[in-house]
Amino acid sequence: MADGFVSRGFRGRRQTGEVSARLPPGQYLERGFPVLSAGPTPHTPLERWDFSIVGSVEQPKRWTWDELRALPHESVTADIHCVTKWSKLDSHWEGVSIDTLLAQVESEA
Repeated sequence: MADGFVSRGFRGRRQTGEVSARLPPGQYLERGFPVLSAGPTPHTPLERWDFSIVGSVEQPKRWTWDELRALPHESVTADIHCVTKWSKLDSHWEGVSIDTLLAQVESEA
């Protein structure tokens, strides 16, 4: 077999059963969670952290960390299918819905 014949993402034969039904063609199951970065991850002390919605809104809105944490939270379990060909099944996410945030601003349109 020539070098480079099998791609780096190749993990053997296609999965069978329920896992196979949930993986798009060409995807492989990732059991960990790949973390990719283009550089160092900055550290912001929570007392200086904020989140803002600005732009085409009547009035910009800003939340501190504590204000954001006080908003209603939702839990979602979903499959993630990355364009780099890995899939992570049953990923659990929790946080504030974008709908909750957008309900607190008025669009200029």
